[in-house]
Amino acid sequence: MTVLILTCHQDVTTDMVVAKLHERGVPLVRFDPADLPGEAAMSAEYVSGDFHGYLSSEGRLLSMSSLRSIWVRRPGEPAADAPEPSEWLTAESGQALYGMLYSTTARWMNHPCVSAQARCKPWQLRIAHRSGFAVPPTLITTFPRVARQFAEQYRDIVVKSASGPPSSDPPVTVPTTRIGPDTDFTDVAAAPTLLQQYIAKRADIRLTSVGGRLFAARKESESGEVDGRYAATGHAWEPVEVPDRIAKAVHDYTGLAGLAYGAFDFAEDAEGVWWFLECNQGGQFGFVELETGQPIAEAVASWLAATAP
Repeated sequence: MTVLILTCHQDVTTDMVVAKLHERGVPLVRFDPADLPGEAAMSAEYVSGDFHGYLSSEGRLLSMSSLRSIWVRRPGEPAADAPEPSEWLTAESGQALYGMLYSTTARWMNHPCVSAQARCKPWQLRIAHRSGFAVPPTLITTFPRVARQFAEQYRDIVVKSASGPPSSDPPVTVPTTRIGPDTDFTDVAAAPTLLQQYIAKRADIRLTSVGGRLFAARKESESGEVDGRYAATGHAWEPVEVPDRIAKAVHDYTGLAGLAYGAFDFAEDAEGVWWFLECNQGGQFGFVELETGQPIAEAVASWLAATAP
């Protein structure tokens, strides 16, 4: 049985997992949907209740009946590298490819339909509350008056993107920004704006959940730091134990969300409380493993190689 990895051509994190699968002797195919059509080809037949599907890439022919699992790791957009790309061709190629893959019995890390929902920040916050996490008071609004009232109530707040950095060339960075109640909120009417109570943190926590296995890392923060992703603190990531309450909440969250993999970000305050910030369903883990030595790639490879329960 074969593992299918949907990813772009160059990704160090994918390389780490591929190496672990090779060590196990697990057959795998690394495939970028951007190559379809062109460098790659596919065929799916639905006749008299039977389904037969095939994917061809780099001289290999993969039968859908031989799929063990599928890992979605930053794949390219279907038909992006086609000789004559277009929105129509991308739509057609995406329907054909993912429709064929959805027809299999393979396990997903994570299923694209599940991932699409899991990326929605407002939905994340609701599931985080239901799971028992400590979540900072948050508002998403296009009403300037409501934004002003929120700022007056919580005084020290941050404004951040709900969807992440926009796609652009060159990439645009949208860091979390700390603001106060004297801010002019008139422009909130132009687009939905996410405001959140500022958490005075002493450390950032990155917790990676792989099929129920938890790997947490901690990096000390500088005083007044807002967004640890863009801050050069001089501190390294170090392994840290996962509190029982957090472990239960992560288990509940991934269960409700249907996630086999999730990268959770927390802000640890002066009292040691882990405040939920977000869960990235396709979050990076390579930098954590390289600094802490935690066997995250091995855990991903183990899940992908396992026989479905």
